Amino acid sequence: MTDDHPIILFDAECVLCSANAQFILTHDRDRRFRLASMQGKTGSALFCRHGIDPTDPDTILVIEGESVLRDSDAVISIYTGLGWPWRIAGLASIVPRSLRDPVYRWIARNRYRIFGKRDTCWIPDSQYADWLL
Repeated sequence: MTDDHPIILFDAECVLCSANAQFILTHDRDRRFRLASMQGKTGSALFCRHGIDPTDPDTILVIEGESVLRDSDAVISIYTGLGWPWRIAGLASIVPRSLRDPVYRWIARNRYRIFGKRDTCWIPDSQYADWLL
């Protein structure tokens, strides 16, 4: 399905999430990642497969083979996967997950209220079509 590329599952209606997806597409020079929105058929099915309701997700997922990262681990893996200078975000992994994840979950629960919700799903430029699932 992905030619061994990690898949990032995100909320395309969330302003923060779609801005992050756009940032990834712009800075993923090695074309490492593939993106799937929870509103799409593939993203919805993948969220369900991993026990997350795609109509009310509480996290971002990064799926690489059999490995599934969520919450702050997923975010850290994305930014380290983008290469320099973004990989410096990997330093956040020295902060214990028990401290990182509650902050991540609070932002995730309040993302629409803090950052806003789009009326329609964000769709990237056609030049990125092969990065989307």
